[in-house]
Amino acid sequence: MNRRTFARHVGAGMAALAASGTAGIRLLDNRPQIAVTINDFLVSDDPLLSGTRRNEAMLDALQARGNLKAAVFVTGQYVDDPVTWPLLARWDEAGHLIGNHTYSCYVYPHTDFGTFTRDLLRNEGLLHEFPMYRRIFRFPCLKEGATVEQRDRMRAFLRDHGYRNGHATIDAADEYIDGRLRKRLERDPDADLSPYREYYLRHLWDRAQHYDTLSRKVLGRSIRHTLLLHHNVLNGLFLANVLDMFARNGWDLIDAADAFEDPAYRAEPDIIPAGGSLLRQLASASGRHERELPPPVGDGSLEQSHMDALGL
Repeated sequence: MNRRTFARHVGAGMAALAASGTAGIRLLDNRPQIAVTINDFLVSDDPLLSGTRRNEAMLDALQARGNLKAAVFVTGQYVDDPVTWPLLARWDEAGHLIGNHTYSCYVYPHTDFGTFTRDLLRNEGLLHEFPMYRRIFRFPCLKEGATVEQRDRMRAFLRDHGYRNGHATIDAADEYIDGRLRKRLERDPDADLSPYREYYLRHLWDRAQHYDTLSRKVLGRSIRHTLLLHHNVLNGLFLANVLDMFARNGWDLIDAADAFEDPAYRAEPDIIPAGGSLLRQLASASGRHERELPPPVGDGSLEQSHMDALGL
């Protein structure tokens, strides 16, 4: 695909990216910026942290670092009960953005258009009463379509219903690492969790470095990054450490709403299958940097070999 065709397909928002003087956008020599986004809101009581304690720990971590505002992409079935609903309400009361992640967590390429869109609108009906609800939609598993027809039909639906895509730039294997940590706690509730913390921080830092380097090559600057995490024990324990790590290493912590104002988030990359990290999509659509893409998160098999070797 040539440069002219690429620019046409990724949409009007990309035109702003070529202008190095664009107001409010940090360029190559500036500090990278990162916002927290949280998927699903699947909360349970666990041996080390109850759902309520985990929820408060994550909120406290954000509050303690400049009252940082995250975005929570909520799967409705996980909060449609009298126990979990008040936990989500705490995020709304604290001013965090609430977005749509479907009601049933259907994966779009494996779900017909009618079923998927009805489920999306069902979730809107559930969540719209929250003052911080916004029409920002994040696809489950970041999968936006397996065919051109499927992808473009959904993009048109989202535009017609006033939605924008809640892209993530930095994906990670926090769900897999969380599962390993939980299994250790089941075997040994008093286990030393510091090796899990250090492994998790190294994992996120490596992902962030890969994607920020890719951003500078594809866009000519550092995008306002969105880090994709989940509401789990791992982040209940270590979200504060994650935020401190990025700040200590020269990254600015920013609100999710500000990150989504980066014009790159308006891009619609012309790739099939569509989905994954926004930066991975933009790199693929450009026809360059294919060998520089970070390993996909996938099923955690890469992390499995690493964690097995470390005895985690």
